[in-house]
Amino acid sequence: MTASIANQTAIIGIGATAFTRSSGVAVDRLAADAASAAMDDARLDPADIDGVIAYASGARAEDLIVPLGLPNVGYSATVQLGGASGVSALQVAAGAIVSGLARHVLVFIARNGSTESRIGARISSILPSPQLRTAFEHPVGLFSPAQHYSMICRRHMHEYGTRREDLAEVALTMRAHAQLNPKAQMFGRELTMEKYLSSRPIAEPYLLADCCLETDGAVAVILSAAAEAPAGRPRVLVSGAAEGRPPSGDDLSNRDPFFDIGLTYAAPRAFEMAGLRPEDLDIAMIYDCFTFEVIHQLEELGVCPRGEGGPFVRSGAIRLGGRLPVNPHGGLMSEGHLGGMGHIAEAVRQLRGDAGERQVDGTEAVAVTGWGDFGDGSVAILMRG
Repeated sequence: MTASIANQTAIIGIGATAFTRSSGVAVDRLAADAASAAMDDARLDPADIDGVIAYASGARAEDLIVPLGLPNVGYSATVQLGGASGVSALQVAAGAIVSGLARHVLVFIARNGSTESRIGARISSILPSPQLRTAFEHPVGLFSPAQHYSMICRRHMHEYGTRREDLAEVALTMRAHAQLNPKAQMFGRELTMEKYLSSRPIAEPYLLADCCLETDGAVAVILSAAAEAPAGRPRVLVSGAAEGRPPSGDDLSNRDPFFDIGLTYAAPRAFEMAGLRPEDLDIAMIYDCFTFEVIHQLEELGVCPRGEGGPFVRSGAIRLGGRLPVNPHGGLMSEGHLGGMGHIAEAVRQLRGDAGERQVDGTEAVAVTGWGDFGDGSVAILMRG
């Protein structure tokens, strides 16, 4: 294990468009708007950007480089980890900067995930082993992420006694946090237990209110060497980063150990690199594709033992003011779903002290997780420098 990238790079710029159900804007324009905002925040010009990392779906690096006028890009990459790609890209960007391949790396996602690339149209093409999906799963009606991931949730309920009330607490918490975020898709739309329970079934035990949003929009962040971070505000250091893959990464039904995911293996490496422990965290930004995956990832992150995630969230620990606030911005479930890049941007705001009403006072260390495909995982430990 090498800690060569620890604290050597910083996230110096963040930018985002509005998060909507219907942007009416082309993805390359969304990408340009978010990237321009990130460059303004980083106090950089287009000529300063010499590295670009794009998400695997939506706008590509080329869709941004030409219209935005980035004349000096000499490094580009795309990370193929599904929803874990955005956080994993921080590790890739940091490695490029430390090795001297690039100086200022722009990481972005831009897509019309609600109006152009809905789940039913894209699921077969992006999941691993598409032949397995089409030959064995599709004929019995197994298509969607909600169906796949509900199996993990149901098994956890059977083995550890996790309750529907635990799932509800995650959904209610994300929605409550979003009421402090005027840019969230669900701002002004409170969720009660009655509304949660009356939302329509999707895949047992998941209800509609257990599921993340579909979103049009874009988020961009810029990484540079820590020494080049603009003066006058706190630096946000990439103190640790890692990615991992679960056993049988293309098949849930035969996984052993069943609850192992990429984060199970990535989290210890990231904490070791950062020189921290899970109990040192002030906030956790968890990839909340579904309610149970918050519980699951808190366990695999090491915040609580496996099987105790339900009681942990039920205690109110993940709410603002709790032991470990999770997703103060509302997350994928209530702010918007742009591949987890919004989690990174919110972590930066919190570490800078710029999160307004939802600011967690004294924030020094934040973990950001990513979840992709059938449990690919990534984690970054960001610290106030």
